Amino acid sequence: MLARAFAYAMVASVFLYLLNNYLVFWQDLPGTYGLALHYGWFGLEVEALDESRIGAGWAQLLFYLAVILLSIGYAFRSSDRSLEDDSIRFARLSAYLVRFAFWSVLLVGAADMIISLLRVEGLLEYVVGEWLANQLGRSIFRGTWVHYPLIFVSLFVAARLRNISFTWLALLCVLAEFMIVITRFVFSYEQAYMGDLVRFWYAALFLFASAYTLVEEGHVRVDVLYAGFRRRRKATFDTIGCLLLGMPICWVILMQGMGGRGNSINSPLLSFEVSQSGFGMYVKYLMAAFLIIFAVTMLIQFVSYLLYNVAQLLDRGEHEERLTYYQLISGDHTGNVGAGH
Repeated sequence: MLARAFAYAMVASVFLYLLNNYLVFWQDLPGTYGLALHYGWFGLEVEALDESRIGAGWAQLLFYLAVILLSIGYAFRSSDRSLEDDSIRFARLSAYLVRFAFWSVLLVGAADMIISLLRVEGLLEYVVGEWLANQLGRSIFRGTWVHYPLIFVSLFVAARLRNISFTWLALLCVLAEFMIVITRFVFSYEQAYMGDLVRFWYAALFLFASAYTLVEEGHVRVDVLYAGFRRRRKATFDTIGCLLLGMPICWVILMQGMGGRGNSINSPLLSFEVSQSGFGMYVKYLMAAFLIIFAVTMLIQFVSYLLYNVAQLLDRGEHEERLTYYQLISGDHTGNVGAGH
């Protein structure tokens, strides 16, 4: 029960952190940190807030506490489920977020490339009109009215289409690079947006695939001793690794990148930052958000992995033949690696 409560509180906390970041830096609410500054909690230097913002700060704080408590309460009320079942639920949540991110970069990359192509060739004005063509040359307009709607659509596409593979994203990267080779060496034509598209999809491929690779036990493991351990000892080391290494590094990425308005993730997102490559694509600010997807999906996947290993520790059977994490998550109960992939 302690492991389940910790898992639900951890996942609720990461989404609350993202919500708080949006409310503070996009909607100018004080947040919990602003409230702590107002009252000088934890020895912080006092920075007074006006009355309306004090109320908003308290509302945020109480809402966050309520969500975390409800998450813990839900974990205790669902005690009839096994830890393995909860592990699968969190893995599915992580997989959905990765699918959502995949469709986002696919749709946004394709749409922005087309806009950039028409703009650099002077055709955009004839397609959409002079006023809209000028507006699409502004990163804040293109991000708000082209990228964000496509990202919203991706939420529903990801829920509907569940059988995508990273093979497709790798193929897209190869095709984009192949297009550059053909146009450069055959037609002597190359534009900045072509290289931007390759970098956009390559970055997505490597960062989004990390949680997926964890499911398949594909990350590099220094297993000089680990490979010879019995099942329960492996579970002990994996549990410690999730708690002391995996989850903390995800929180470090989020807090370092989103701790302030000028931090490495918030700054590009707030300013709709673009590259300095002339008529290139306007997606550089979204590449900063890739780190959010990486940290959040890895954190949720580590929570799933933690529950699986705690279940292994609580299973005091002497048999070593148990489902591996990949077999559990993928639904392959036959031992045939790859089935149900």
